[in-house]
Amino acid sequence: MATQDTTDKVSKVEPPPSDRGVYGISVAAELSGISVQSLRLYERHGLLTPERSAGGTRRYSADDLVRLQRIGELVAAGVNLAGVVRILSLEDRNAALGDRNIALEDDNAALRAGTKRAKTPNRSRR
Repeated sequence: MATQDTTDKVSKVEPPPSDRGVYGISVAAELSGISVQSLRLYERHGLLTPERSAGGTRRYSADDLVRLQRIGELVAAGVNLAGVVRILSLEDRNAALGDRNIALEDDNAALRAGTKRAKTPNRSRR
C-alpha cells in the first residue's frame, strides 16, 4: 500500500501583515500583560489607535502589541501617561526622520553616480 504525500495538498498559511488588526481586546490584554481597562485608557490618551471591525470591536495588530510593550516599559519606569505620549511622539518622529534621511542619502548617491558618469569622457568618440 502506497502512502500519499499530503504536503502538496496543504496550503501555506501566511501570518497577517503586522499592521492588520486581528486580536480582540481580551487577547491583546493577555498577550501584552496589560489589563483591558489600561488598553482602553491608553486609547483614550491617544497612545494607540486599534482598528475597528464593522461592528465597532477593537482589533489590535502585532504593531499595536509592540507599541503596548514600549508603553508598558515606560509606565514601569515611572513615566506618567503625559510623558509616555510625549516620548512615543518623539520616538515616532525620530524614526520618520531616520527613514527620510536614508531616502535622501540614497537620492544623493544616485545623483553623485549620475554626475560622475556625466563628467567621465566617453573614450569611444575618439
